[in-house]
Amino acid sequence: MAIATPAADPGELLAVRDVTKSYGAGPKQLVAVRDVSLSIREGEFVSLLGPSGCGKSTLLRLVAGLSRPTAGTVLYRGAPVLEVNPHATIVFQTFALYPWLTVLQNVEVALKARGVAPAGRRARAVRLIDTVGLDGFESAYPRELSGGMRQKVGFARAMAVEPELLCLDEPFSALDVLSAEALRGELLELWLNKALPTRAILMVTHNIEEAVLMSDRIVVMAKNPGRVVTTIAVPLHHPRRRQDTAFQAIVETVYAAVAGRTRPEAETLAQAGKRLPRARLNALAGLVERLAGEGGRADLPRLSADLVMELDDLLPIVEAGELLGFVRVQEGDLLITPLGQAYADASILTRKELVAGRILRVPMINWIFETLQQDDDRRVDRDFFLERLRAEVGDQAGEQLDLAVSWGRFAELFAFDGRTDELFLET
Repeated sequence: MAIATPAADPGELLAVRDVTKSYGAGPKQLVAVRDVSLSIREGEFVSLLGPSGCGKSTLLRLVAGLSRPTAGTVLYRGAPVLEVNPHATIVFQTFALYPWLTVLQNVEVALKARGVAPAGRRARAVRLIDTVGLDGFESAYPRELSGGMRQKVGFARAMAVEPELLCLDEPFSALDVLSAEALRGELLELWLNKALPTRAILMVTHNIEEAVLMSDRIVVMAKNPGRVVTTIAVPLHHPRRRQDTAFQAIVETVYAAVAGRTRPEAETLAQAGKRLPRARLNALAGLVERLAGEGGRADLPRLSADLVMELDDLLPIVEAGELLGFVRVQEGDLLITPLGQAYADASILTRKELVAGRILRVPMINWIFETLQQDDDRRVDRDFFLERLRAEVGDQAGEQLDLAVSWGRFAELFAFDGRTDELFLET
């Protein structure tokens, strides 16, 4: 007797099931996301949140059908997404407008690609331009518009094809603070008033407050490889106020999920054998001093706000602090360790000795240091290290080597000679 397949949930637009996406093969294989599952129902605004490199944008492209998963399935209304998803569209963080076309022509382009007749597409484009608040700018060129206005054109163009699922890839990150805030408010107003043809929104962001301000649910991701850590509901009524206790409580919960707990030392060091956190050690010094001045403990969301630093700016510094053993994370709070307190209290020279001892335990730094020690004149061409790092980190090799040199200079272990393009040991 045949077993009936369960019917798809009629309210579920999108289902991502055990999806893995990798690039390359063998030792150079990069796993962008692994075993990711999530779903979106009609009427939902869902945010993908996490640090850079956790696969948020990769997932967005898989959902839109611009990329195929290595394993797992992406379903839209119960059917596998095997090509470009005609029911989804993406607004990118860069404005991606044609500079030689007017506002009206830029919006019409999407409709032309869908085969809409000229008369029909012009009327629809004009209506959408009016909807996003650009009435009167139909004949303007992108160079005549502010960043916020250009992004509005991007929204209008995305809406022109009347997508059921609107995907936003950090749509406000290229804007100044005030323009971003205004555009968030306008998008929310259109969404809540059902002035948009879309049935659901999936937004990629690294801004925690932005996610809490706009979303019904937040899917928190971690990196290496990209994976879902948890999903957090945001049961707050609109309009939401950042100052409200309930709003701040959810921000704290999300921060705790993103920052997590400090990993065991062996695991932290093993991870750093492949990639160093994107942090300068002088920034870490400032963070440790700030933490010591606040009694050794600070709330991460408040610290981020006080320092005017977003998630992608602060977390690498925290990660570097964990790696050196100066700080640890506990339930969304940042705590100074005894070693970190000793560092904060030490003189400049003692600080350098402390850092030197700690970073020599990091495999990448130790490898560079030992390679230089074994050379007769203690000098090795930069390309030697670059080629070997490419086998581990691919296109990030140059950035990682620059970080390693920066760390080595800070601790006076090794440095770089720009005239000869060589790394060399400090005497």
